[in-house]
Amino acid sequence: QVQLVESGGGLVQAGGSLRLSCTASGGTFGVYDMGWFRQAPGKEREFVASIGSSGGGSVYADSVKGRFTISRDNAKNTVYLQMNSLKAEDTAVYYCAAKIRGLVEYNYWGQGTQVTVSS
Repeated sequence: QVQLVESGGGLVQAGGSLRLSCTASGGTFGVYDMGWFRQAPGKEREFVASIGSSGGGSVYADSVKGRFTISRDNAKNTVYLQMNSLKAEDTAVYYCAAKIRGLVEYNYWGQGTQVTVSS
């Protein structure tokens, strides 16, 4: 069973940057593909970015391409989301998720961290 804990959220002005972190415990981090999702008030949860278990194969939602970067440090059991040029529409609760490499659905989820971008 993998436990995921996000950190790094907060309040930032439009145009600013934040780096989210998600640290995993209770499993072998290197076998999991990792993803970031977000959910804004009144909206469904949406995919933001993902990265393969070995650090390759990054995928991004069109809305964040060129502004967000996902990375991971398997030695630290941590995945990151560097968010630059933030916009008010990036305001949401951001969730980290993990799935066994090769599977489709994410099985493990963190509790979320709030990101608020003021315009």
